[in-house]
Parts: sequence; structure tokens; C-alpha cells
Amino acid sequence: MPPPFRVSTDLVVAPVTVFDRNGSYVSGIQPEQFHLFDNDKEQNIQVDIAYQPISIVIAIQANSHVGSILPQVQRVGNLISPLVIGDQGEAAVIAYDSRIRTLQEFTSDPEKITKAVKSIYPGSTANRMIDAVVDASRMLDSRPKNRRRILLLIGETRDLSSESRARETLIGLQLANIVFYSVDMSRFLGVLTAPPVQPRPEQQPAASRPLPGGVPSTPTTVAQTYGLDGGRAEFVPLMIELFKDAKAIFKDNPAELFTKGTGGREFSFYRQRGLEEAIQHIGEELHSQYLISYNPNNKEEGGFHQIQVVVAGRRDVGRVQTRPGYWLAAKFN
Repeated sequence: MPPPFRVSTDLVVAPVTVFDRNGSYVSGIQPEQFHLFDNDKEQNIQVDIAYQPISIVIAIQANSHVGSILPQVQRVGNLISPLVIGDQGEAAVIAYDSRIRTLQEFTSDPEKITKAVKSIYPGSTANRMIDAVVDASRMLDSRPKNRRRILLLIGETRDLSSESRARETLIGLQLANIVFYSVDMSRFLGVLTAPPVQPRPEQQPAASRPLPGGVPSTPTTVAQTYGLDGGRAEFVPLMIELFKDAKAIFKDNPAELFTKGTGGREFSFYRQRGLEEAIQHIGEELHSQYLISYNPNNKEEGGFHQIQVVVAGRRDVGRVQTRPGYWLAAKFN
């Protein structure tokens, strides 16, 4: 049995993206229409309407395996400032192979960001992706709490030679309120992938889905809570098993663990334009999100805390996306 974690938090930040039934972003939702449940207990939340500046670390794989496509990656440095960080934002750049190299500390200067990305060169055969995430997390954790913390990883989804473990790394991301996005290089490298499997039609009646107290079980609230494709509902129990060290399901793809565990998204590309579009989509999502924060009223409950967000009074809402939860050691007053 793994040793118990001694981690706690006083502030949980949950970026929330709201989609309509066609997958488009929904704007204009009022703060009082959001309801957040932490382990089925409704929380007293703060919904920030004012824009919050972004701090982002861009971590780029730079080993010998991806040397042939680094020139394609180097071209996107000038997109980070206008599309992702926006006004008052800042970015840092790191590259990783057998080493973790900080190419640019946090800066708001777009020319320095572009120069840092262009300076990347291929190194050894190692791919210390998890260690790079740990270093990026430490950098982001040092930023002021009023800034949104984003980690963008451009590389393959596998890890080779890291000393850190995915499990503890995810907990660090969650406690620092970092959202992880990944852009997978694998398809660009020519790795064949099967077409995505279409989700099976929902057979279970809406009324049979468990929801927090006071929330009626309707097709809309179930879709908001569990996601239209069922992915979020399936991921939560797997995450709980991961924290118990009973599952190794993310051994070959820690990027999937980090994206789903923090509420981020994965993208892949197989051509230059696809990489540019992925960065554009990430920027659009970040600037379309609502930011909810709260001080949990159930800190005495140790273990995994599942987060559910419901939007009331909006029939146009089809799906609500946020981080699935976080790990917390019991904390008593």
C-alpha cells in the first residue's frame, strides 16, 4: 500500500467551459446560475467575470526522435502571445530530452517567446516528459494566485527515463490549480492511428443517474454533469484507482492522465496547419472559460474529491467541462 499523502488546499480553482448541443461555446451565463458540488456538497463559490491574466509554461520535446519536425514547431512561437496569453499574459519556455532546459523565464515580450521557441535543437534519445511537467509545475506554482496557470506540452504522449511518477505529478498539478493541455507530435511523426470510436447511444434513463442533492435528474443536467460522450463519468473511477496505485492504465500515455485530471484537452496534428489550429483552439477555449473558485467546506473528507458543475436556467447548455476533482488529505480544524 502506498504511503498516505499529506496534502491539503485552501483554495480550489475550477475553470469551466460551457458548450451548447452543437459544441459551440456558451457565453453570457450569470454567476448565480453556476452551482458547484464537491463530493455532492454544494459549495459557496466565487465566479470571476473579470479577465484574469494567464501564466503559461510551454514545454517542448527536443530529443533526437523528433529532430526532423522541430522546424515545424519552431514556427509557432509567434502565435503564443496573440492567440493564447493575450493582454497581461506571460509565458516561459522549456525544452526536454535527458535534460530539462529553461530557454526563457516568464516574460510578456512576444519577441523573447518567439526567439526561445526558435532556439530549440534536438538532443539525446531520452524523453523525460513527466520530469518536465514537474519542473513546469514548480515554475507555475511560484506565480501570483490571481493568475491562471496553464501548462502546454508539445511532444509525444509517452515518457522515457523520468524519475518522477505520474501519480504524484498529477497531484502536484491539481494542488497548484494548473490546467494541462497537450499537443501530440505522434501523428506528425507518421504513427498510424485508428479513427475515433463513436460513443454508443445512452441506454440508461436520466433518472437513474446519481446527481448531487437538490439537482433534478433530467437529460440536460445529466449531460452537463457526465458529458455527452460519457468520457468524464468513466474517468473518475479510474482516477480513484490510480491514486490507490491499483491501475497502470496511463503508463504509456501520461499526457492523457494530466489533461483529463486537470480539465485540459489533448490535440494531435499531422501537418503544420494542424499544429497552428491546435494552438488557436487552446487560445479560444482559455478565453471562453468561466473561472470558479472556492474554499472547500468538507476538508475533513480525505481522498479524492469529485467536482461537478451544473448550470441552472439555461436550456441551450449541452455540456459543462471542468476538472474532475482533486486529491486531498483530511484536514481538521
